[in-house]
Amino acid sequence: MESQQYKAGLAELRGLRDEIKKAQAALRKLEGRRDRKITEVAGYPKAKPDQIAPAAGRSVRDIVELAPHLAPETSSTSESAAPASKPAVRPAVEVSGAAAPEMAPIAAHQPPAATVPEQDTETTNERDADAEQPPAAPVDQAPAAPAAEPAADTRPDVAPRELPVIPDGPEGDRWFSVAPNLSSQRPTFTQQSRPTVFLDAKTGDLLFGNQRVRLDLGGASAGEILTAVFAYAPDTTERIFITAGAPWHRDADRYPYLKDAVGAWLEAPTPDGWKVESSRGKDTLAGHFLHERNPVGRWERGKQHVEIRSVSEWFDPDGSDVATIRHAFVLLGQALKRIWPDLVIMGSPSQTGRDLWQRTLPTKQGARWADGYPVMSDEIRQLLHATSGQGRTELITPPRVPDQLPALYELDRTLAYGKHTWTSGVGAPERVTAQKFASWSEKQQSDVLFKPGHWRVRVTIPDDWNHVGILPFAVEGERAWIYPHEGGRTFTTWAGGAEINLALRNPVQPWRIEILDGLLWESGTPLKEWSEKLKKAWAELATAAQVAGDDELRTAYRLASRAVRSILLYGIGGFAQRPTITTGSVQLGQENQIPKGARIKTIDGQTVIWERTQMRRNPNAHPEWSAGVWSAARAALLSTSVKGTDGQKTHVGALHLPAGSIVAIRTDALYTTVQPNWPYNGDPGDYLLKGIVPNPSTAPLTENDFYTLQSLGRAYLEEQQDTASANL
Repeated sequence: MESQQYKAGLAELRGLRDEIKKAQAALRKLEGRRDRKITEVAGYPKAKPDQIAPAAGRSVRDIVELAPHLAPETSSTSESAAPASKPAVRPAVEVSGAAAPEMAPIAAHQPPAATVPEQDTETTNERDADAEQPPAAPVDQAPAAPAAEPAADTRPDVAPRELPVIPDGPEGDRWFSVAPNLSSQRPTFTQQSRPTVFLDAKTGDLLFGNQRVRLDLGGASAGEILTAVFAYAPDTTERIFITAGAPWHRDADRYPYLKDAVGAWLEAPTPDGWKVESSRGKDTLAGHFLHERNPVGRWERGKQHVEIRSVSEWFDPDGSDVATIRHAFVLLGQALKRIWPDLVIMGSPSQTGRDLWQRTLPTKQGARWADGYPVMSDEIRQLLHATSGQGRTELITPPRVPDQLPALYELDRTLAYGKHTWTSGVGAPERVTAQKFASWSEKQQSDVLFKPGHWRVRVTIPDDWNHVGILPFAVEGERAWIYPHEGGRTFTTWAGGAEINLALRNPVQPWRIEILDGLLWESGTPLKEWSEKLKKAWAELATAAQVAGDDELRTAYRLASRAVRSILLYGIGGFAQRPTITTGSVQLGQENQIPKGARIKTIDGQTVIWERTQMRRNPNAHPEWSAGVWSAARAALLSTSVKGTDGQKTHVGALHLPAGSIVAIRTDALYTTVQPNWPYNGDPGDYLLKGIVPNPSTAPLTENDFYTLQSLGRAYLEEQQDTASANL
């Protein structure tokens, strides 16, 4: 076989791999629809498992597992194994909802004027924030495009995903409590800094202290990196930041999935006594963290401990030299230390953000929450995790937009999440049932919809609605949430208070909302001081970048400002604690040995597989805060206001643009065929023009198509700005 044939074969294999992944996703979707239909027909009073099984192409045992009531002999054991308190997905018994009140609209919809706002090229785009680690790719650069596939749309035929409901009566009321002896408190210790070196895995350049050497990394395995680095760096080094090269992707072509390649790199044998770290300190995670693009490898050798991780967790290095990146971290530390004298920059922005937030907690005796912010019950935290999405990602295709786009403009909200931290829900929530909501006056109803809340609602879209959707709807598949827009459609969902408020007050036409159930919190400011301090540091660094005298210093300041943004972004995401899932097995007939709170997952022959979802006792678990910020940011993407230079408010957002002009939505960015005349002051929440495709183009039908247009638009605008700067 010739080299060209080998390369062609690899390309064909990658194509087959992608097709298999699509087929597997489609199969999972069909299996989900089948299982839901089994559960539905099993509700028939005379249903029999031996009749359903051949029709579904499954065994009688499978049918009984999905519908335990069809097997009287084992139903008692199945019920005893069901979670007693977990917010299980159960068929919702629809009740009459309480109609939300009419509310004054935000502003009349006005088509925008097409002018170009003044640019600030140093402001960066927001990106999705997950609990502990950054997403697969930063949004301020086009992520690695996924395999071409039709973009998910808000079609009525997308398979819905069942969401949890709160049980009726005392069982559900018991959820509305706080976890005993668990609260967020100010730390009584100072973090210990870790000696860090910076390594460019492409060039082999290693920077430690004031020394720079060029290493031979060989194949850049973990073992080769550890050996090469510690041939020069002090043995006290505890962190190796990779600035370029992503060595964990070196064998990506050999594996069907990128995560498999990363796992193989992390688990490969290491020489000279190194082994995977097993334990270290009460506040330190041991072992590797497997992530497709930003993994963390942790090793130990005797009393020596070290971790290898990517600076891409903090910002996109964008080809910067290893010395520039180290300088950015120095500038970051200086800016934050002026605000937090006991600052220690930790391994990730999420960890750093959590630590800095803890150091803003009240300690004055008698102050509200001086004893710490209580953590909610496991059940409510699991409910929020299951019913709260994060960033809105949507590609809108013809016929909702023209086949030929006249132009495309990218508008990005600067430091968007920082705009929505001024108030949050604190303490144990109050339950607001439909009956309780209906008993209140219209003023009381309106007031609570402005407070921190999370609501289960029945939504009816106006018959003649012709704009983008407002409220999320859960669906099967990777997309997880879509935004229905079809006029006259009715659906049931969970949504944050900010989005419910917007649906009732939006500038186009109010939606009909019926309250079915809800959580209502006391308003507090647990994130305000922390957020304000971070925004101050961000503004200082961003301003310094604009006036820096040389390119290296300007880049270092810009990267440092992006790192502050990541601390804020991932710090907020860090409050959204994810539940842990454990599994185990017992022999058939020994179901009484299944742990409390577990459920039977499958029965394979004589073996019963169980699964249990649990929430760790984390004193900083506050999904109500992250969910509230995300909800407010999604609502503001559709409608918010910004002050102009004259001090007057201008209403901005997708719903203030013409219907049919929105091509895509990405967390905090809009892509539209018209260019609005929206003020830009460089403040958090302002919309910045980030890209322009000035000529007609074919509307994107896939994610690949979209990212191609996004890249073209950013390149065109950058070229225009460079030309303008050269002419000054």
